[in-house]
Amino acid sequence: MEAFARPRVVVSKCLEFEACRYNGDVIYNDVIKKLMDYVDFVPVCPEVEIGLGTPRETIRIVKKGEDHFLLQPSTQRDVTNEMRTFSDGYLAGIIDTDGFILKTRSPSCGLKEVKVYASTEKGPAIGHSSGLFGGRVAELYSHLAIEEEGRLNNFTIRDRFYTKLFTLAAFRNILPQGLQAIKSFHEKNQFLFMAYSNPTLKVMNRILKKEQENGEERTIQLYAKAMNKLFNRTARSDSNRKVAYEIFKRFQPHLSVKEIAFFEELLQKYANKKEPFSSVATILKSYAIRFEDSEILGQTFFAPYPEILLEISDSGKGRDY
Repeated sequence: MEAFARPRVVVSKCLEFEACRYNGDVIYNDVIKKLMDYVDFVPVCPEVEIGLGTPRETIRIVKKGEDHFLLQPSTQRDVTNEMRTFSDGYLAGIIDTDGFILKTRSPSCGLKEVKVYASTEKGPAIGHSSGLFGGRVAELYSHLAIEEEGRLNNFTIRDRFYTKLFTLAAFRNILPQGLQAIKSFHEKNQFLFMAYSNPTLKVMNRILKKEQENGEERTIQLYAKAMNKLFNRTARSDSNRKVAYEIFKRFQPHLSVKEIAFFEELLQKYANKKEPFSSVATILKSYAIRFEDSEILGQTFFAPYPEILLEISDSGKGRDY
């Protein structure tokens, strides 16, 4: 069984860890609960950290001019500066972190869809934004795996988050081992990286080939920078198909006409969203086993994170965002 690195994830403390929501509740979350055996969580509640207590009066984001303020309607207290000071100080001090899971729509932790109001008076929201803490996370750590717990109910989003999270953790683990370990890491991730960004993969290949010219330390720095860029886009359906076909070509000469036709039909069904990609990956892996292709079997493309986390349930919401 593949040994996976344990990612380090900053998480909103109200999610599974402590009853610290404004109303004194804790939010139970199956995704986070399942991750606990595979992830080192670092819980934090920005609102408690700035002294608002539990339970507490609600806070909201209020727009004044072009600026957003974090206000407590019942007391008219302005906690904008406290939240910004805490966020900057806390985030400057985190180390060896691979990702964040933050509370959906929270005026402190939310990453998007946080309601913005015109005043502290009762009235409808006038727009949406990020929370003050969550927005700062997105600004400083966009290269890490960042999600809201609500969005992780969607299978596609969850799969992408896990892939990025465990890949970043694996890279962080091997960095101290030097360039040779990075080369091995790179080889195992060739097809996964191709699915995310073939142009960036080509850049990474060139970086490793110029080891003699740039030296080990500079090569590692350049490679790490490329890694941060790699996951800026997601692995799209067309990219997955191209990678799958690239792997398939290794086995094609050994397959019957009917086997080839079956695979091509399966790939087209995936393109038409009538078949999950797992079906395509499974048949490719079966070919690798059949033809004893250890190089393909060692690729993280087939299992970028622990298989037990592969839960196909889906909320049905937020499918392509």
